[in-house]
Amino acid sequence: MEWITFLILGSVAGVLSGLFGIGGGLVIVPILVYMFTAQGISPEILTHLAVGTSLATIVFTSINSVMAHHKHGAVRWPAVAMLSLGIVGGSVLGGYTASFLSGEVLQRVIGVFAIVIAVQMFFQLKPSGREEKPVGRVFLGGSGIFIGWASAIFGIGGGSLTVPLLSWRGFPMKIAVATSAACGLPIALSGSASFIWFGMQAQGLPEWSLGYVYLPALIGIGATSMFFARFGAKLAHRLDQVLLKRLFSMLLLIVGINFLL
Repeated sequence: MEWITFLILGSVAGVLSGLFGIGGGLVIVPILVYMFTAQGISPEILTHLAVGTSLATIVFTSINSVMAHHKHGAVRWPAVAMLSLGIVGGSVLGGYTASFLSGEVLQRVIGVFAIVIAVQMFFQLKPSGREEKPVGRVFLGGSGIFIGWASAIFGIGGGSLTVPLLSWRGFPMKIAVATSAACGLPIALSGSASFIWFGMQAQGLPEWSLGYVYLPALIGIGATSMFFARFGAKLAHRLDQVLLKRLFSMLLLIVGINFLL
């Protein structure tokens, strides 16, 4: 039954990722928290386990997404390279930071972030369009550190942070989304690696865990999320995006408030 649940979760996360252009982490982390709670896993480690597992699953969806965007020539690889230099260090720092937070505090941090994203999605808040300007290496590297750090703590691929940043710097939206998707891979790789490393000595982890990554969930979610991300992308062209985003934002708002209570 557990495997079926993970396969379904991967399907849902993949569809939502394709529909809204956000990483599945915003869906995967809360559901894994609820599932691990039901399994009786210690409250002190279950949120860390959910975040680490989420980051590991994003490796699968990122590869699929990067290949699709690269095929259309939409990825600005020089920007990806500069951002990634900061992202790798920031992701490791984020995993290190999370290892010092209690499970309750980490849930509250994720809850606040979910509420912020819910408000952004509901009101369609976006940076105003501007002429694209050259972006310095120091700016991208420094931004990458923050994006990697925050993404590792929240268990996300960083799209909700990278896309607004690049859009604010004048990147066309399609280019910003594609470049952000490419940045999701180093976030997922370095972030999940740090959660594995910092979780190796954790007490009370369930069987089949590799640090703070729960392997059955990783395999089950990864097996379906890649396929259903494509399905979600197709649906995005047929359904009312504004209505869908507002409905999803209400779900995120409920999840965020629940994490804070």
